[in-house]
Amino acid sequence: MTTIADTLAGRQDRRPWLKRLADASEPYLYSAPALILIIAVMLVPLVIGISYAFRDIQLLNPFSGSFIGLEHFRALSKDTAFYWALKNTLWWTGASVALQFIFGLTLALLLDKPFVGRSLVQALVFLPWAVPSFLAGLNWSWLFNPVIGPIPHWLYAIGLMSEPSNILSDPHYAMWGPIVANVWWGIPFFAITLLAALQAIPRDLYEAASIDGAGWFERFRSITLPFLAPTIAITVLLRTVWVSNFADLIIVMTGGGPADRTQIVASYIFTQAFRRLDFGYASAIALVLLVLLLAYSMLIILLRQTLLKD
Repeated sequence: MTTIADTLAGRQDRRPWLKRLADASEPYLYSAPALILIIAVMLVPLVIGISYAFRDIQLLNPFSGSFIGLEHFRALSKDTAFYWALKNTLWWTGASVALQFIFGLTLALLLDKPFVGRSLVQALVFLPWAVPSFLAGLNWSWLFNPVIGPIPHWLYAIGLMSEPSNILSDPHYAMWGPIVANVWWGIPFFAITLLAALQAIPRDLYEAASIDGAGWFERFRSITLPFLAPTIAITVLLRTVWVSNFADLIIVMTGGGPADRTQIVASYIFTQAFRRLDFGYASAIALVLLVLLLAYSMLIILLRQTLLKD
């Protein structure tokens, strides 16, 4: 017969196992709402969007929706407009990120020095980042319009233009309009981020270098750049991915024209999805862009890890 003592002993033997199970599952139970939200908001739409790339999804065709495999990718491999958009994306992204970084680093170095009204200037530098991208594109398109904007008249006055004209309608110079607007809009990201990294550098290092006779360039090369390198790597990586996917200014200012000279991959996706209403083909283009950006991100991360090991 099982005695009361045996029953209590059996319960005590099971308690550690149940307690370990409860302790192990407790963190997952706390994080379950956030995980469910991430899956519902991010992963589910991503999977559905990827599935569209292998289906014929056309809103104007009620009989569409069937599985067509790699047909969209075969069509994409022969799409000259896509290759032109890919070339424009490299130009758009490279010029925008490079100029944003140069001007942002310059502003950060200037704002790192104490002067009267520095707090006010920092707030004004951050102001373009607070302007909605749609409004920024609209304002810059007005500025480039010779009828109501001053920029064409300024370029004509300094001899860069033969007559005041809208460069957004010129196939040779149209891309510079959105690039200028994007640089103005994106400088605060680099300026504020790099300024925070600069202020974290110990000032004793600069004082010691000055005592040893190092000039400003030597201090910048030997102290500032090494400390800023991790921040520069992550900010350039993030900004490159964002700018590659950022088509708001181009859609507002040029719509991808004239003659597709300002069409980038992101705006080409918008054109296919919301103008031609071909969501299947647009999803295939988006999937290709996703793969290219993932490859770029992995390359930058591997390069950063290699530099840190050295």
